[in-house]
Amino acid sequence: MKIKIIVFYFLLILSLLYCLGPYLWQFFTSFKPDHELTSIPPIFPKTPTFSHYRAVFKEHPFFRIILNSFIVATATTLLCLIIGSLASYSIAKLKIRGKIIILSIFLSISMFPPIATVSPLYIIIRFLGLRDTWWALILTYTTFAMPLTIWILSNFFKEIPDDLLKAAKVDGCTSFTTFIKIILPLSGPGIFTTAILVFIFSWNEFLYALTFTNTESSRTIPVGIALFPGLHEIPWGDIAAASITVTIPLIMLTLLFQKRIVEGLTAGAIKG
Repeated sequence: MKIKIIVFYFLLILSLLYCLGPYLWQFFTSFKPDHELTSIPPIFPKTPTFSHYRAVFKEHPFFRIILNSFIVATATTLLCLIIGSLASYSIAKLKIRGKIIILSIFLSISMFPPIATVSPLYIIIRFLGLRDTWWALILTYTTFAMPLTIWILSNFFKEIPDDLLKAAKVDGCTSFTTFIKIILPLSGPGIFTTAILVFIFSWNEFLYALTFTNTESSRTIPVGIALFPGLHEIPWGDIAAASITVTIPLIMLTLLFQKRIVEGLTAGAIKG
């Protein structure tokens, strides 16, 4: 029995180190002076410094790319919640033919490899005159985050008893007023979970942001950090400091609401 416990904790620690190793290495690198960045073998910082964090904000348009990411992620989240909640309500509670087919189509959209859709989306974005704007990213992210939104919310909506909807109809509510007055207030945890997941997806996305943006006016955090390297040097310390800075809010958000995120992902998985 003791051997099983020892093996369990050994494998657990090994898994944690494997998952957290790259992030911990970035964390230590962000505090290393320049002359220690390329030392062999790699060492922990002997004289920790905050110079890279100061350089990130003074020598790069870091506040601007953070603002761009925040606006794009927030707008994407709001659009997904507004459109996705209405679609999920229709699928979960209204009499519509082919619900399974509709859900399957939504699910298949999320499986498209991004690289396969970049070229046609780029042509559409350029035709609409949206290249290098926030809307190019907002509309694209909304498209790809919508299946996740509908999938999670429809599971939450299905768990709301139909008797409540029938009672609301007896009281004179239409389908829309039932959605506003009954469904939404009872689905707070699901909506909250969906908002966090969509926000994190939009915050971290790289490929579309790299393709559809061209200047600092619309460039988001992943692309902004990727363009830190200059013509003759790669500022590893600045890149590490920037990565740590933009990751901390997401980690705190996930840790604070991990229970609700798990509830949202597993809603509807078990029927009593």
